[in-house]
Amino acid sequence: MAYKNLSEFIKDLESAGDLRRVKIEVDPELEITEIANRVMKSPAGGPALLFENVKGSKLPLLINALGSRSRMCRALGVTDFAEVARRIEVLLQPPMLSSFMDKLKKLPELAQLASFTPKTVKSAPCQQIVFQDQQASLDILPILKCWPLDGGRYITFAGVYTKDLATSRRNVGMYRLQKLDAKTCAMHWQIHHDGARHFQAYARAGQKMPVALVLGGDPALAYAASAPLPPDMDEVLFAGFLRKKSVEMVKCLTIDMEVPAESEIVIEGYADPRDLVREGPFGDHTGYYSLPEMYPRFTVTALTMRNAAIYPATIVGVPPMEDYYMGLATERIFLPIVQMFLPEVVDYHLPAFGVFHNFCLVSIRKQYPYHARKVMHALWGMGQLMFSKFIIVVDEDVNVQNVEEVLFQTGANVDPRRDCHIVDGPVDALDHAAPYLCAGSKMGIDATRKLASEGIIRPWPPLISMPDEIKNLVSSRWPQYGINID
Repeated sequence: MAYKNLSEFIKDLESAGDLRRVKIEVDPELEITEIANRVMKSPAGGPALLFENVKGSKLPLLINALGSRSRMCRALGVTDFAEVARRIEVLLQPPMLSSFMDKLKKLPELAQLASFTPKTVKSAPCQQIVFQDQQASLDILPILKCWPLDGGRYITFAGVYTKDLATSRRNVGMYRLQKLDAKTCAMHWQIHHDGARHFQAYARAGQKMPVALVLGGDPALAYAASAPLPPDMDEVLFAGFLRKKSVEMVKCLTIDMEVPAESEIVIEGYADPRDLVREGPFGDHTGYYSLPEMYPRFTVTALTMRNAAIYPATIVGVPPMEDYYMGLATERIFLPIVQMFLPEVVDYHLPAFGVFHNFCLVSIRKQYPYHARKVMHALWGMGQLMFSKFIIVVDEDVNVQNVEEVLFQTGANVDPRRDCHIVDGPVDALDHAAPYLCAGSKMGIDATRKLASEGIIRPWPPLISMPDEIKNLVSSRWPQYGINID
């Protein structure tokens, strides 16, 4: 199903017993983080939390809305991420053009994709309340200070809407913003992201860049903003594809930008290339603070919201946190895209402790010498997988979702001198271990069984396993043995 807005999603969570309302007054400085962190670390991610009485603000605050596998699936309208992956896989298949009937069979899929194009409306709930000029103040929002050493309060769950200066193509990213005062923020975006690319074009032209910060709406929009889509692919169109319904958009009041009509809160403004400010520190998803850097100042020109608006937020830190489940959705949904370029890939996994970029575990159908190295280099050239610090490649019969199984095969099959492959290249901006900002080394580990042509002198031993017929026999007779292993 497509949720019309965030309130519909909240009602659905509450009816499923997956949301808790907190009615006592809570402080947005550190207290909400400590509460949410304990809940996020509980089994299966804990429930979503709606704080109805936040100190210093009249707006309630929602956090951990996507912080479980079931809620992330619910947000995408599926029971399993594989359902979305299969839809993407169908779109990636080349049209069968051998006959007229084949063309007709493909038409419904193409027509369906076209129906997800965003639609513009003249009025919108997100503009029911309007603050402009001196009235447009960030002070009305319950913005969090997440961790003790943070440089200030941070907007953490906004879709950041920008446009390419040359083409006017839209990009939506999810970048943090540090509140500096009632009218300005420090806009943080890493150099590898599309928002930063748009900003650099405005900087070269000597122009201020219009930016809209969007909070709330259908949760599919929040996920789409975080998804690693190819450059110039419209995240709003992708959200329409996910929700199987186009997103209604409305024009902003003070800048040339369109935003989702059913948003909770929209902050309009601009980023000035000539006005850089200190941003940070910030307690980040790596479990460490990212250190201060200079980023552009974002100045608010308008703040609009719907009646009875709800402020969505998230926190990041030592995993697992809410962002892990968003990353898990990406891992599962984008597997067909990885397999389109690398059909030998059986599965891959980005474990929680790897914070998205430290570890990538991959199983392949190995066919020739150094096949694992070919896959490593291909992944290092594929979108945000280029940041993978350690890629471990195993054989197709290894379950990469089971980290202990991967580590067992790594310990058993790897000769460090022969099977560890170190390269230099771009790394995640948050990798504090790298010698330079955004540049360092990465390691590929070939944990596959080795072929004679890969320099094996001694025979490679077979793995211990039991025939299926014996396994099935024992399973069928198990009650007769009288052995309790519960």
